[in-house]
Amino acid sequence: MYPRWLWPSLALPGVIWLIVLFLVPFYAVIGVAFGTVDPIFYNPIPVWNPVDWNVGYMGEVLHRFAPGGQLWDISLRTTMYVAVSLAISLLIGYPVAYYIARHVHGRMKAILLVLLIAPFWISYLMRMLAWVNLLAAGGYADRFLSASGIDRVAEAINFHLTVAGHRFGIGPLYDPSSGWLDGQDTTVVLALVYGYIPYLILPLYAALDRIDQSLLEAAVDLGASRFRAFLHVTLPLSKPGILGGAVLIALPMFGDYYTPNLVSGSPRTSMLGNQIDSYFHGGPAPAIGAAITIVMSLFLVVVMAYYILTIHRAARELPS
Repeated sequence: MYPRWLWPSLALPGVIWLIVLFLVPFYAVIGVAFGTVDPIFYNPIPVWNPVDWNVGYMGEVLHRFAPGGQLWDISLRTTMYVAVSLAISLLIGYPVAYYIARHVHGRMKAILLVLLIAPFWISYLMRMLAWVNLLAAGGYADRFLSASGIDRVAEAINFHLTVAGHRFGIGPLYDPSSGWLDGQDTTVVLALVYGYIPYLILPLYAALDRIDQSLLEAAVDLGASRFRAFLHVTLPLSKPGILGGAVLIALPMFGDYYTPNLVSGSPRTSMLGNQIDSYFHGGPAPAIGAAITIVMSLFLVVVMAYYILTIHRAARELPS
């Protein structure tokens, strides 16, 4: 009843949008990464022809990412920030999504969903500035920690990561001598969790809400306890939602630079996004910043490919 070209034509505006606003700018970044730099004004000179690409800047960046290089510690710190923030987001977000999807009905569910969407109505910058006021010296956070004695416990706790023989620390949890807004790892992690957790809860809620209740009832009828039914039925079926939400927040976290700038502004909490920003804005080598962007993109493509492969396998395992 419909011509063959109808449905592809409906996708054409979206394809053009992606080409103009993603592929073309991304190729421009590639041209800068494999180009040269004006020796006087340090302006990037992109090279569009792949035959004439200069691989010197890319080789230098790969050397900086190697163990002991300039970007080694920063890449480990970024990975640790994202991993810890993602773990905390899952610990907070999964119970919230599970409760709304499986135990709330009617008007209350609608109210809770509106509350989950409410943070999207407020500017990210305004929400982070509210955290700056909350964590300022002598603010409510300091008063609570001092009154409860938690600050003395947190001051004694340090986290360390050993990778390829290199000991990388991201602690202490809290150092009263420097304050929350002066290079605290914990502040950056909490700000990342606060900023991105709504993007995790919504995919989790959608995945949990789609699970057929009869599957859980069948597991209980077959002798499984509620915990085992959750462990062997609900959790596996919600895996696509977990991976989708994790990818949705982990990818922008890796490139985030404004959150550490707003809540810390210290080189001790610098992430890879901050390095790219510094090279592009006032830095002497914008080609280095473009090359770092390419390396990060390749890493994130691997993460995205794992997500797509997992979702594809899960779809094939579903009963027809």
